[in-house]
Amino acid sequence: MSKQRDAYVEKFKAQLDQLNAKVDLLQAKAKEAGADARIKYEQELDQIREKREATRSKLDELQSASEDAWQDVKAGFERSWNAFSESVKRAVQRFD
Repeated sequence: MSKQRDAYVEKFKAQLDQLNAKVDLLQAKAKEAGADARIKYEQELDQIREKREATRSKLDELQSASEDAWQDVKAGFERSWNAFSESVKRAVQRFD
């Protein structure tokens, strides 16, 4: 794997850890919320979890892609990443 790809993957692993911490905070807030709010939190968290799993999968795919396929896989990962990070950002803003 190239140094550029290694650095790219490591950067997003660190950012994924940061977003996971935000998701954990949202989960804690959901547990403390009243029944109606908890339902909204859980629905949103379910969608976020799905996007997180898709993003993790794309990151794994990116890490194991051949040099020839790397750029194509990177584009798919970035789309997945953007969807996941935006959904976390919206949830944090909405539930803060």
